[in-house]
Amino acid sequence: MVINTCYRFVLNREDAEDIAQEVFIEAYRSLERFRNESKLSTWLYRIAVTKSLDHLRKKKRKKRFSSLKRMIGQEDPIQEIALPDNDTPSDLCLEQERVKVLQNALDSLPDNQKTAFLLSKSDGYSNQEIADIMQTSVSAIESLIHRAKKNLQKKLEKHYSAEKA
Repeated sequence: MVINTCYRFVLNREDAEDIAQEVFIEAYRSLERFRNESKLSTWLYRIAVTKSLDHLRKKKRKKRFSSLKRMIGQEDPIQEIALPDNDTPSDLCLEQERVKVLQNALDSLPDNQKTAFLLSKSDGYSNQEIADIMQTSVSAIESLIHRAKKNLQKKLEKHYSAEKA
């Protein structure tokens, strides 16, 4: 469950596994500070979300540095990803484009909206569980999820209406 939570944020299995290891190391090191005010699983998910968001912030910093390296002529190696054989190339391209558009829209959300939305829609947590994980109220979670949906809707409508024009 920790790996799946991390994966929802970083979208890379190896990174999610590495982050999950960090989560359990952090949990082990700080176990004496666990106050039993919430379930142990909620505490672990809180650490997983925090570590995942930290990873994304570091990755954004690396991207900025990488683009600077490209500007001065030092290219990063490009990784080739093998495509499955079951769909036509145009179907795969269209699906990859949809996933990319959705991921870009998700990535543009503020961290708290993205966290609440992903925990709700991808991981299926209740608003109370998300409130425990994010250490806030249920009404704040409802508001975050509602704003995330509205922001995603605006961004996706803008993208697809511009595409038609």
